[in-house]
Amino acid sequence: MLKLEEQQFLGEATCALSEIITRFDQSLTLDLHRDDSITSTHSQNYGKLLVHSEESVSSKTAIEMMFRCSDLEYRDLFSRSDPFLLISKVVEGGIHIPICKTEVIKNDLNPMWKPVFLNIQQVGGKDSPMIIECYNFNSNGKHDLMGKVKRSLVELEKIHSSGQGEKLSLPNKVLNSQLFVDKFTENVQFTFLDYVAGGFELNFMVAVDFTASNGNPRLPDSLHYLDPSGRQNAYQRAIVEVGEVIQFYDSDKRFPAWGFGARPIDGPVSHCFNLNGSSNYCEVEGIQGILTSYTSALLNVSLAGPTLFGPVISNAALIASQSVANGGRKYFVLLIITDGVVTDLQETKDALVKASDLPLSILIVGVGGADFKEMEVLDADKGEPLESSSGRVASRDIVQFIPYRDVQSGEISVVQALLAELPTQFLTYVRSRNIQPSL
Repeated sequence: MLKLEEQQFLGEATCALSEIITRFDQSLTLDLHRDDSITSTHSQNYGKLLVHSEESVSSKTAIEMMFRCSDLEYRDLFSRSDPFLLISKVVEGGIHIPICKTEVIKNDLNPMWKPVFLNIQQVGGKDSPMIIECYNFNSNGKHDLMGKVKRSLVELEKIHSSGQGEKLSLPNKVLNSQLFVDKFTENVQFTFLDYVAGGFELNFMVAVDFTASNGNPRLPDSLHYLDPSGRQNAYQRAIVEVGEVIQFYDSDKRFPAWGFGARPIDGPVSHCFNLNGSSNYCEVEGIQGILTSYTSALLNVSLAGPTLFGPVISNAALIASQSVANGGRKYFVLLIITDGVVTDLQETKDALVKASDLPLSILIVGVGGADFKEMEVLDADKGEPLESSSGRVASRDIVQFIPYRDVQSGEISVVQALLAELPTQFLTYVRSRNIQPSL
């Protein structure tokens, strides 16, 4: 009921959450300031603000469930259906927010999926309603709803205990299809923050697309245009927005930075060159170092093509594999910013399948107005797991792809969209290798 305009404003402070949680004691002291103090010639003391973070217990309590369905109805004319489950939580206003998805099972009307893991914080609470929808997968992205149920974790546990199935329904229709919960266990697991507190680091890497389709950097309609007013282009914004969050997880703040799809001075087209112009080392100092190297590279290379991701991903994978061999407690995050559809799709898939066994996640930001449908194939959320040319399937999903134009409306930031899956990808890696945090 307080009227803020009647209160005395003492000051404000801003920081990234990652800056707090990566501190040894998860505490950070910030200087308070006011807008008028920025323009003031002499610094004034408006006081300090101490921020301390603690992880809630509900984020550590994980539920493992194994689902299967029986008697699903045909959705494909010439074959059996390819079902998968999508689990969403229901928030205020009845809005559904997806929180978990199973793999797609081919040609099966009685599918059993791999276990899914949810923590109670993700769901909102054990009594919070969830929507479990069964879809038939279609490669065009328009999946057919085969039935759904609305149940809380408490109710799903009862279904498991009873051994009975729960009938799926469609609008105005109860189906013969049933959902079974074959496993329901609850335990406390190490979280992403436990590993961060135990000294695990995230190492940031960047790769920038210098292909000719970006347009002449000297012209204002180019995606690489350097505005004299200081207004950042989409490449610079993506580097800053993602880098300023991840940098705090990296103690030395030295970041490998590459370019691809350009012709360096007096050389052939390169699909992985060091952004800093060095022939010996690829690291730069801090986010500002990436931006400075990017600006310098624009003045020293000729934009060319085609758009190849394979060499950059292989380079990042090599660094990650060397870290594993040396017993490093590091996880690597490669940000690729590109304006176009990848030309070497199968080579890229091969590199990603190989990299899926390494401590590596790849964030891809698509800038400009290209049709990025093919790029979404690389992001296994959107369909089936990646498969290499030799038939090997990726051991886990390591890619998150976001078209920049989709997040410019402001409802969700590019950082939220890109980093949403990163903790889960990290945990999938350490849990699959039984790596414990040093607590």
